[in-house]
Amino acid sequence: MTLEGPLLGIDVGTTHCKAGLFRLDGDPISVSSRPTPLRRSPEGNAFYDPQELWATVAAAIREVVAGCGRAGTISAIGIASMAETGLLVDRKSGAPRSPLIPWFDPAATPQAELLKREGDHGERFLRSGIRPNFKCSLAKVLWLREQDKGVIREATWLSTADYIAYCLTGVMATDYSLAGRTYAFRIDQKTWDEAWLVHLGLDVRVFPTPLPSGTIVGWIEPEIAAAIGLPTGTPVSIAGHDHVCAAFAAGAIDPGLVFDSMGTAEALIGGFEERSLEENELRSGLVYGCHVVKGRNYWMGGLSASGGSVEWLGAILDEPPLSYAELDALLEGASPGPTGILYFPYLSGSGSPHTDFLVRGAFTGLNATHGQSDLAKAVLEGTAYEVEFIRRAAEMATGSAIHQIIASGGGTRNRHWMQIKADVSGCRLEVLPMPEATLLGAALVAGVGCGFFADAAQAIDAARQVVVEIYLPDAGRHQGYIDLYERGYLHLQAPLRQLAREIEKLPCEDR
Repeated sequence: MTLEGPLLGIDVGTTHCKAGLFRLDGDPISVSSRPTPLRRSPEGNAFYDPQELWATVAAAIREVVAGCGRAGTISAIGIASMAETGLLVDRKSGAPRSPLIPWFDPAATPQAELLKREGDHGERFLRSGIRPNFKCSLAKVLWLREQDKGVIREATWLSTADYIAYCLTGVMATDYSLAGRTYAFRIDQKTWDEAWLVHLGLDVRVFPTPLPSGTIVGWIEPEIAAAIGLPTGTPVSIAGHDHVCAAFAAGAIDPGLVFDSMGTAEALIGGFEERSLEENELRSGLVYGCHVVKGRNYWMGGLSASGGSVEWLGAILDEPPLSYAELDALLEGASPGPTGILYFPYLSGSGSPHTDFLVRGAFTGLNATHGQSDLAKAVLEGTAYEVEFIRRAAEMATGSAIHQIIASGGGTRNRHWMQIKADVSGCRLEVLPMPEATLLGAALVAGVGCGFFADAAQAIDAARQVVVEIYLPDAGRHQGYIDLYERGYLHLQAPLRQLAREIEKLPCEDR
């Protein structure tokens, strides 16, 4: 393996745009992070301005390149991003036809309902690995067409990573892991489902050429190279789905090793050998797709308001919001063991394996003796219960027990949270010293795609991280938590979801 210089990873996330340079052993040379500039339309729809987002990413790249020093010429660039966020661009000029529509914006809900009516649920899932909802790119394309029928004429949908790759190289493409989040891609054949698109009145060219993750899509153009400080001809790869890139960095590509990505949103991810999906996967409620590693698929369950719940709590408990350190100090005052309070972390609905965008968060079990520390701990317990729901669904789908979870991300800094997760799940939790797992994963995917590593296994071994903390479950607390989970958390799911539907029928100016 010969490598002239470091690898550059780019991660365009919901809240931050990041760039990072990494050595082969996984050590970061330089990392830059800038807030992702979210905007709102007069109608209240969320969006990212394409030029503003590109300028933010370019500024992060310039900063890390300037800090490269003697590390050497950058050998490859890998780009990861939030999965379903994207935009329409003119197929010939590349000019944006629409803003970047975030994955979490619900404007395309009517189009998602249309997709449910137009396609056979089971058949579509076995082909695509996902279920129709307002997140999926296809629903967003249909929504844009509804607003302006001419907008899709000679236009192509690019995910966020695809768009950044286009800005760098002038080439339009996507990778299999991001294509799999459109609801228009056949993960069993790795092609766009042309018959399905024609049925919906769409030209198959509305989506770009799909490629294996890490494939070189193009090289830095001279004008762009001069502007961001990179040499002309630096190869650029679309690394793929941010959570899956992070799982790759953690080595979670085979059964038996599960990755917990803890950020504003949280995802539990496992890998398995590539094969056609079956009824067992359909029943699991999880989502599936092409892994960023060749010959692998992934399963995933998610919670969109995990770290988001913690941030929300910190904001309502104090002004200015509590920091992670202040929250940690507050938790020192909580009683040992389960609080007895059930928090349902559905600030923006629930994700797979029991997807429901109407259900809302709730507390129950409160009494006059509970204080701020108990509420804080209950929020952490509630997110842990939700992850336990995912873990059990994955065990049923795969037929394999899950006893070990590797975690990474900002949430791992909270030792109380990590111990609660171990106690709820009964699993051994290992924390890796990689706060920027997605960045590292994107860089490694590019390294594999450009031939600097022989394969994914060599890349994982080369950048293998040493576990820095281990959390083991306490048997007594585990039993207490499981009793609350099974008799309370699971038992109240159906009435909580029914209540959300009853509330939806009531006249209300602002929900």
